[in-house]
Amino acid sequence: MLPIDSLYRGRQINPDGIALEDDTTQLTYRELVARVEALAAALQERLPTPQAKVGACGFNNLQHVIAILATHLAGHIWVAVNPRSGKAENTALMDLVEPDLMIADDAARDAFDIGGTPFIVAGPDGRSHANDTVDGLIEAYRGKRPERHLLDPNTDLQAIKFTGGSTGLPKAVMQPYRTGTTLIGTVLSVFGMNVHDTQAAAAPVSHAAFILMLPIFAVGGRNIVLPTPDPDRILHSFEKRGVSTIFMPPTMIYKVMAHPDIDGMTFPNLRHLIYGAAPMPPEKVRQAQQVFPHALETLYGQTEASSVCTTMTAAELEADENMGSVGRATPLMRVEIRGPSGEILPPGETGEVVVRGGLTMTGYYKNPEATAEAFRDGWLHTGDGGLIDERGYLFLKDRLRDVIISGGFNVYPGDVEGALVRHPAVYECVVFGAADDHWGERVEAAVQLREGMDASAANIIAHAKTELGSVKAPKAVHLVDDLPRSAVGKVLRREVKERFAKSG
Repeated sequence: MLPIDSLYRGRQINPDGIALEDDTTQLTYRELVARVEALAAALQERLPTPQAKVGACGFNNLQHVIAILATHLAGHIWVAVNPRSGKAENTALMDLVEPDLMIADDAARDAFDIGGTPFIVAGPDGRSHANDTVDGLIEAYRGKRPERHLLDPNTDLQAIKFTGGSTGLPKAVMQPYRTGTTLIGTVLSVFGMNVHDTQAAAAPVSHAAFILMLPIFAVGGRNIVLPTPDPDRILHSFEKRGVSTIFMPPTMIYKVMAHPDIDGMTFPNLRHLIYGAAPMPPEKVRQAQQVFPHALETLYGQTEASSVCTTMTAAELEADENMGSVGRATPLMRVEIRGPSGEILPPGETGEVVVRGGLTMTGYYKNPEATAEAFRDGWLHTGDGGLIDERGYLFLKDRLRDVIISGGFNVYPGDVEGALVRHPAVYECVVFGAADDHWGERVEAAVQLREGMDASAANIIAHAKTELGSVKAPKAVHLVDDLPRSAVGKVLRREVKERFAKSG
């Protein structure tokens, strides 16, 4: 089985049910499969050799999703390009990967420079010649079926995706087909989706939102593509479109919770509000659980070990002892904590999170040195610090390189951030270390206040000292209108540190 077979399973279960929709168009499973097959046949005619690299750069729309599915069905490699990233970065990544063909929205064509690479326009506003658009190719090849190539799920690639770029240019991660099949099986076994589930893709389809699409297809459910992740649209999908399942990074959840009309709203269909990609402090978790009762869930992974190395269901997350945890290892993954000498640490001791199993990448594209550094003794080293308790629950303690050593004490930014957001005026914050002649490093924080509220830096520092003591409390707090974020909404600690670390 390959991941794309989940779409055919959905057609068997629910052939005339809605498989995919946006604000104006609904596609049944029969029609979606017909469109995916037509485009896959067109791709195979242009790229007859399996495992050609097809870049897809688009926003959230039906054509982008169909292009990704058709790339899978054609036996080619999906190269996920984020149109929200800078043109210089995307062009450098394209120079590294050298895609054989690009599919991109008209609105995303300024997000990269691909020179003479063949180009197909996606998106609802494609204006090129009909045969050079996703919709045009679908109509031209309608009724044709692509050849199903014999591919090795352990070595042949489903996708090349890019890391978050927290240390220079993002690395190109090679994900074999087994990562996709493992992810589908894991999501369904842990969260229990079924034919009645409706998933809203609010986060970018090029990244996290796609992880739930194939599992929903596999059970014959419905996927809704939201063109933008604004709170009005998300809440409307909960109330009026029957959404039961959604993935959102914490920053997106905070914006939805801050909606002025959210008090009094109820969401009877919402069963799975899954967050990941960044930590959520316990105070924010409790707030979200009050707004979305019995729905908040979490998962942990990274591009190198796709998304669901650990998970926690809503019932587990409601237990006080699980506050701050990202759950237990999923059935097809091992997750351990290793010490500085490579030894596996006992429960309760902090070290580096290492993983092995069906979700791990095969390596970094054209980067054997980084691949060898990531894989040691058969384990993928995540670079994240954490501990596992006696029950098997993983508690993360930030990226190892982000740990602040102040006066000989290890200070984990996440611990400090969790205390700061308990201040009534603090909306969101990021904590970082700055060089200090006396302490070695001092703790500092950039803080975004809640709209309409006010607090001084001194007041926030005093709050932190009460919560944490003087060692962990920030020596300086920088009040900002907004925090810098990545193209997928994550707060960029490195940019904040670069901006403020030199201040007195």
